[in-house]
Amino acid sequence: MTTRRTDYTNDATVRGVRATGGDLLPGGVIGDGRYRLLAPFGVDLRGNAHLWRARDGQLRRDVALTVLVGDPTNRDATVAARRTLERAAHAARFTSPTVSRVLDVLGVGGGIDPSEGVLGVVVADFAQGTDLVDLIAEHPLPAGTAARLVEPLAIAVEQAHHTGLVLGVDHPQRVRVGPDGSLRLAFPGPLPQATLQDDVKGLGAILYLLLTGRWALPGGPPTIPVAPRERNGAPVSPAVLRQDVPDDLADLAVRSIADTSLGGIRTSSALLTVLEGIAQRAELIEQQTELLNPVLPGGDRLADQDTIWTTNKRPPRDDDRRRKLAIGVTALTVATVGVLAWVGMQLISFFGSDPVPAAVQQTVVASPPPASGGNGNQPQANPPPAPKPAGPVKPTRVVVYSVKGDKDNARTVGRVNDGKPGTVWSTVRYKQPFPTAKPGIGIMSTFKEPAKLAQVIIDSPSEGTVVEIRSAASATAKFEDTKVIGTATLTNGKTEIALSAAEPTQNVMVWITKLGVDEDQNVSQIREVEFQLAQ
Repeated sequence: MTTRRTDYTNDATVRGVRATGGDLLPGGVIGDGRYRLLAPFGVDLRGNAHLWRARDGQLRRDVALTVLVGDPTNRDATVAARRTLERAAHAARFTSPTVSRVLDVLGVGGGIDPSEGVLGVVVADFAQGTDLVDLIAEHPLPAGTAARLVEPLAIAVEQAHHTGLVLGVDHPQRVRVGPDGSLRLAFPGPLPQATLQDDVKGLGAILYLLLTGRWALPGGPPTIPVAPRERNGAPVSPAVLRQDVPDDLADLAVRSIADTSLGGIRTSSALLTVLEGIAQRAELIEQQTELLNPVLPGGDRLADQDTIWTTNKRPPRDDDRRRKLAIGVTALTVATVGVLAWVGMQLISFFGSDPVPAAVQQTVVASPPPASGGNGNQPQANPPPAPKPAGPVKPTRVVVYSVKGDKDNARTVGRVNDGKPGTVWSTVRYKQPFPTAKPGIGIMSTFKEPAKLAQVIIDSPSEGTVVEIRSAASATAKFEDTKVIGTATLTNGKTEIALSAAEPTQNVMVWITKLGVDEDQNVSQIREVEFQLAQ
């Protein structure tokens, strides 16, 4: 039977001839006429699962459909489809920004008519972006980029595994690349026999694909070349196919995929731990590379060669003039230092008094800078008194917020909200301080509903860390759209940060602008972040 195109000018009343079996075509309808097929995105042959973008005629929105095709009279096929639908239904309670949310599951007699030739449908949010296959169509990705792309998806897999859920991240056409460049499981619906280790293999295969442009698991789409194999059945190392792939990253991909490799990686936690370490090292290497000047031939002529001239003729080298200029700059610097020293001595003599008691030095009461738009030379009106704390409120979600580079230790950020002072979240250890390494790093907390806050209490061992408390319209808001409502320099222990009388907000970020120092490295650690409601 073939699918007939019908008039769909009124989506709410779509009742066209249903698509059947292998005759799924754009314009056909399934799910008792509710879903109109728009465009195919691939076929997972292992479970005869057809991946489609469709239009929900009732809610008037696009959705992602995983359509399980098969013969309803085949008992084995129907049992397998029912198992896939059950697993997808269990996954509906799992939420992650890198996994499309399962909206519904339809089975024969439960939204699917037996005449449709379909055994089941998994309905999920449609993920905008591009296919993973298209991403590597021209050439594989740089090693550091590949590691950073896989890491957030690996975090989602580990979170799901903690609850016993298998996501089915083991087929390249089920994964899409979002507009923000992140990987997303766009077509949920794990195979009936899939295990937790299959998700780990899938992550390794996706990493392998990004590095080499080849798929290293059975059942891949025919449009992607198959990875070559060693004699023991393991895929050939990506470092063999590409000389610029680091050995540790290539080894991670192979160890995640191979069944019998010595020291194989079989859990998402082990894979993520190794992946985070590799991504951090790649980020540090990139940062150090950015800070290094290019080494050019000529030694002492390096400064000249780094200059960009605006004329076709290069100015002549004048060593005598340079010496005179250096002497002049030195004299000016000495004079400036002398003036500043004299001013400092005058201020000390004017304000000289007993030192501030240590107890007062440990108290931090911070307030945001005055609103822009006023005249800085005019007296400012007295700010409203800070609201008094009325009790704690706990966020429902905590994530790492970054505007540049990787999200530092995103997997362990939940420790700042676990009520256990013995656990610590830490930034990456940077050789260069902020903002040289990056402008900062944040912890974004989201509450169940907007809350008016009076105080934030940060328990940290990293004395000298400087933070800003910022409110945001959403957890993914642009940094320039966030608003400072408090600032503080952390002490060793708990630092109480009084907030301005701000409007209720649902998203609050602790933005680290200056790191602490530990053994000549720049790093900050946070044990707990507590929020107090205003009276």
